Amino acid sequence: MAELVATMVVGPLLSILKKKVSSDLLGQYKEMKGMEEQHAILKRKLLLILDIITDAEKAAARRAGVATWLEATKKVAYEANEVFDEFKYEALRREAKRKGHYRELGFHVVKLFPTHNRFVFRNRMGRKLRKIVRDIESLMTEMNTFGFQNQQVQPVTNQWREMDNDIFDMKNITSRSREIDNKNIVDIIVGQANNANLTVVPIVGMGGLGKTTLAQLVYNDPEIQKHFNMLLWVCVSDVFDVDSLAKSIVDAAPGKKDDGTEALDSKKKNDGTEAAASKKKTPLDILQNVVSGHRYLLVLDDVWTREVHKWEKLKARLEHGGMGSVVLTTTRDEGVAEIMGTVEPYNLKALEEKYI
Repeated sequence: MAELVATMVVGPLLSILKKKVSSDLLGQYKEMKGMEEQHAILKRKLLLILDIITDAEKAAARRAGVATWLEATKKVAYEANEVFDEFKYEALRREAKRKGHYRELGFHVVKLFPTHNRFVFRNRMGRKLRKIVRDIESLMTEMNTFGFQNQQVQPVTNQWREMDNDIFDMKNITSRSREIDNKNIVDIIVGQANNANLTVVPIVGMGGLGKTTLAQLVYNDPEIQKHFNMLLWVCVSDVFDVDSLAKSIVDAAPGKKDDGTEALDSKKKNDGTEAAASKKKTPLDILQNVVSGHRYLLVLDDVWTREVHKWEKLKARLEHGGMGSVVLTTTRDEGVAEIMGTVEPYNLKALEEKYI
């Protein structure tokens, strides 16, 4: 059973990868020039794997071969996420340089690559992408032998809450790998119960360390579930658009009307005045309505932007939550953690070898 636990995050991981692969930035700044064919193949293959991943995850509980296939898929997905993070970083770097924000956003001091020469970059990244495509095609060949059924993948924002507890045993995971990290972050969060100001806790670490998985463990921790009366999860990943992000947060909140207020009892009369007023509300207004008076935990997963004014605009509305409200963020960028955090960032270290 222990070997099966890690495979259960493959679906959300692939969904995140699909979003990165489809990023408009990649085409806009021509980072993938010369790699269009591999890019298109990967897009198609990802969709095919996503079609059957739910069935594959269920089958892993009773078929050792499927569990091994999922582990291999997870490994390739992590590698591919890394590659597309590099593409996205380079796209953002060029965009910042073009707009004159290069030094303001810190790109002159963040050096992820040996060189910014675009020919060297494309050559190196082309080799990485071709390897990933070969690995994906091999996985597809194996996949076709299992006879999986097409099943719709649940959205990333909801799937964290709804996994089969018989397979996805949170206590089993934490006892094997991130028990101490999970406890430390839960203690930090719960310790803010009497804080009238919004607390922002960043989890920082390089790609592939399991920041998202750790945030998921915290999110599902029984103490957290009891402590908060509203739990929200949003994957940011790409461009930090304030209105779109506000809408995503509202969409993650259960039992809300379009204007963010509590759903009215069906017997209550609505004379149309309230409805007319709600149409004028902006996504940020609605977000403020949703969080007002609630002690909430919001996970903002995979944040990249260093644009302070955008974060401050969103934060101003999130601050209307109840006492002890917390935003938990995951990022690989220490600059992002410094901008967003109100407490010391939690720096995630690599797992001990016995857990890998």
